[in-house]
Amino acid sequence: MSSEVSERAQQRNEDGVEKYGALALGGRLRRLSDRIDRDAKSIYVKLGIDFEQRWFPVFNCLRSGKAMSVTEIADYLRISHVSVSVTRKSLEAAQLVTSIADEKDGRRSNLVLTEKGKALSEELGPLFEALDLAAADLNAEAGNAITAIARLEDALDRKSVAERTDRFLEMRRAG
Repeated sequence: MSSEVSERAQQRNEDGVEKYGALALGGRLRRLSDRIDRDAKSIYVKLGIDFEQRWFPVFNCLRSGKAMSVTEIADYLRISHVSVSVTRKSLEAAQLVTSIADEKDGRRSNLVLTEKGKALSEELGPLFEALDLAAADLNAEAGNAITAIARLEDALDRKSVAERTDRFLEMRRAG
């Protein structure tokens, strides 16, 4: 076991992303996200469930039965309108989501789960609960990474990476 741990530590020292530290923050976050998504996908495949992990945030928003517009979902998830639209198209192609006219404004449309989507939601309920418990366990083992990520998001809300970079470039030019 200890040779396995040392091998992993050696791999970390040779890790192309890790060696760049904070400079590779985005790359490391993408790597973590990809790793978690692959694990979730393997669970869906193992259980014979046709579901893509990238659908989860939008699909989960609609599980309550409340109709939501693309803009409402994007605002709620704090992701781009384009990202929600791409996911919407994929969910519609899988016949899990459909668009309905907004009751208050006929020019707008809202997304809702289809009957197939509702049935899949019911089937996925226990799995989503187990994934949530696994994520909580992982978060606890990692020393509350969710809080650190929330602090990172708050810091980016105060000042973006672009703004921070501009400031350091200006300092360099002035100095």
